[in-house]
Amino acid sequence: MTDVERRIMAAQGYLELGLHADARDELNALPEDQFDRADVLEITLLCLMGEHRWDEALALGHRLCEIAPREPGGFIHAAFCLHELGRTTDAMDLLKSGPKTLRTKAVYYYNLGCYAACLGHKDEAVQLLLQSFEMDGSLRHIARKDPDLDPVRALLERT
Repeated sequence: MTDVERRIMAAQGYLELGLHADARDELNALPEDQFDRADVLEITLLCLMGEHRWDEALALGHRLCEIAPREPGGFIHAAFCLHELGRTTDAMDLLKSGPKTLRTKAVYYYNLGCYAACLGHKDEAVQLLLQSFEMDGSLRHIARKDPDLDPVRALLERT
């Protein structure tokens, strides 16, 4: 294992533990020519999101979409940042504009459902959420506590 691979693995581990500063320290120790790798950008982006640094995370999310346009991560994360910044319509538009690989991810439908609920599109939200639950049943448990879904909670409980 190379030093670059070890540092990226260590950063991923720190991220999973919620130790964002430690994860970024590992990545910052990489050679500068490694900073624009998709995996390095995504870990950095997730650290920023974990710290609620939405503007910085959004910029990195857009960069990730540029360098890995066929990968779903940049689109999912950038859309979430937009939503957290109060730009939910933009979040939906960005997510819908992403690669076809997004449509294989339950989180794609879940996030679209959350955004639709926040925008008052209740029927669309429930449809999208049910699709996400079919793909990943664990999302139903998460939905029970998600404040974005308050507008459709009663409808979801009937399904």
